[in-house]
Amino acid sequence: MAATRFKAWLLALALAGCDDQQGNAAPAAPAPAPEIPAAAVAGHCEERRFEETLFTVCRYDPAIQKLELIVDPGGTPLRSFERLEAHLGERAGRLLFAMNAGMYDEAGMPIGLHVENGRQRRAINLRDGTGNFHLKPNGVFAVDRQGRVSVTRSDRFRVRRPLWATQSGPMLVVDGALHSAFQPNGQSQLIRNGVGVSDPRTAWFVISEGPVSFGRFARFFRDALGCRNALYLDGNVSSLWDPEAGRQDGHPQLGPMVAVFRR
Repeated sequence: MAATRFKAWLLALALAGCDDQQGNAAPAAPAPAPEIPAAAVAGHCEERRFEETLFTVCRYDPAIQKLELIVDPGGTPLRSFERLEAHLGERAGRLLFAMNAGMYDEAGMPIGLHVENGRQRRAINLRDGTGNFHLKPNGVFAVDRQGRVSVTRSDRFRVRRPLWATQSGPMLVVDGALHSAFQPNGQSQLIRNGVGVSDPRTAWFVISEGPVSFGRFARFFRDALGCRNALYLDGNVSSLWDPEAGRQDGHPQLGPMVAVFRR
């Protein structure tokens, strides 16, 4: 499975172009959220096809699952699921899924807000710059101390003392509207992953199973999953560890990772 994902990653690299920052069409009104099939609601990672693209969707429900953000336990960035598995030890048996969870520097450390179990490891980053992280608005995925999940524009982030938080960018969906910089189906086609929130107790972590544009990726969150807010986590390095499916993508240069466990 990892070899297949690696080939797909190489294909995505070959197809990569400039970011979908052209055009500025007004975002369409959000469509009513369709009913999510029972298999997806059960909390296991499931494949969903949308506009000719296959996605894998993993649901996080804080009532029955536990989420953690992990970068460098012991002071050394893990950088891969293989090393994450070694770090987890027996806890790996309770893992539902893990995914890369935000943008990072050359050492593998977060470049924006990062909070682990209430401890702020990096402050929020509101600076301007180049690249996807700085394609404003960017945003923050957070879990508060009551277990509520949120995706919020970075410049409007107000969660006091979050338990877990990761900053990335750009936002894909903002208050039901697609990011205004995205073309409907731009030329930049990469394997991408992100996270969206459909209600305060439901977060959807998604990875595309083939190259996808920002526009289509954003529509999947809004129109297929009913997310009024969704955040891009990364592309090219996008990876999933789904133990139940026997899948552990082997990218060796990950940064922050999100891990979701059975309680």
